[in-house]
Amino acid sequence: MSYSATREYLFGLQKHGIRPGLETIARLLDDLGRPQAAYPTLHIGGTNGKGSTAAMAAAMLQAAGHRVGLYTSPHLVDFRERIRVNGAMIPEAALAGLTDRLRPLAAEGVPPTFFEFTTALAFQYFADARVEVAVVEVGLGGRFDATNMIVPLAAAITTVALDHQEYLGTTLEAIAYEKAGIVKQGVPVVTGRLAASAAAVVARAAAEREARLYRVGHECDARGDTVTGFAYRGIRERWTGLTCPLAGAHQLDNAACALALMELASARGLRISEEAIRAGLGRTSWDGRLEIVERAPLLVLDGAHNPEAGAALAAYLRDHRAGHPGARVILVLGMMRDKDLAGFCGLVAPLADEVVLTQAQLTRAASVHELASALGERASGAHLAPLPADALAVARRLAAAADLICVTGSLMLVGDVKALLRGCGLSPIRG
Repeated sequence: MSYSATREYLFGLQKHGIRPGLETIARLLDDLGRPQAAYPTLHIGGTNGKGSTAAMAAAMLQAAGHRVGLYTSPHLVDFRERIRVNGAMIPEAALAGLTDRLRPLAAEGVPPTFFEFTTALAFQYFADARVEVAVVEVGLGGRFDATNMIVPLAAAITTVALDHQEYLGTTLEAIAYEKAGIVKQGVPVVTGRLAASAAAVVARAAAEREARLYRVGHECDARGDTVTGFAYRGIRERWTGLTCPLAGAHQLDNAACALALMELASARGLRISEEAIRAGLGRTSWDGRLEIVERAPLLVLDGAHNPEAGAALAAYLRDHRAGHPGARVILVLGMMRDKDLAGFCGLVAPLADEVVLTQAQLTRAASVHELASALGERASGAHLAPLPADALAVARRLAAAADLICVTGSLMLVGDVKALLRGCGLSPIRG
């Protein structure tokens, strides 16, 4: 198929929705000869922070000289962002060729979901590309996630918070149980700072599977500031003067998870020097997470979309206000309607001088009027601009050179804005 036809085929798989269970992905991978067993892996799950942690881990492994596969989701602008080797997106021709190869296998039995097909494709691409290690981000939950067909060198669960309750359960304990499904027999696992109830669930899973458990804030920790310098107290190592371009206090915990994974991977046979750790961490990039894309005024894109991520964004905005007392904050906000709109808005909207409501170009997106209802009293002064291009234009008109414009509430909205800034069209494949 051509690349455009490939995109159309992949987009069509979204009609199968999200389906719990590993039978279909297991069949696909078996038919391919189990490509995921051809290279060692690191598996990273969690409600928030798993993508940043995966990006840090991949950057450090690459700096160590390894050929590194990185599988993440969702993408922001280009579908190929999901599947990378040494930072380079899967080529269009390779994506089309692998899709052709998998289509006959997918036609047998229960049709795969979009994410199942994509995961099988990624695992096969990494095998074809002869990666030496792959960093794999969980898509949704963990226990029944298509990525859970790997047996990694080590795993991480960055955070557990209320999100995707329709699939994972309505309590922290239920969600933690799903995420702890990535813990494998005898495979060490790192966790971020979890609420006591969630931590107990993960600890039980680790004990049952004889998996050594390392917790940020206990067996490992990071203190300081990611951008200006921080110290890591690890499982065995102690490092100071580390830096990472990913801003925000929450990134310290993500860095601690990534660094602990490096220690565990090194202990299990992957060569990773301190020099590589410093170099890789220092040049980590991860789009759409407190990402500064323009200055004067400062334009920041952050894909926060639930209250826990909203709290991290609110902390960043408070710190920015403290350091720039004359600057105003203009918030461009758009969310999916299945998220906790009121909870998120209640955290970030009070820190904004102006609020511009918009919506990502998806049927799941909350309308500007639904968002206004979630804002409560603050809605009376909000600007309504349903199209992201119009919302960005409104924000720029409102902002002076010293101000900050923050686009947030959804990775899909962030992707729409990044596409606008690049002058390219939107991808129909956004799940």
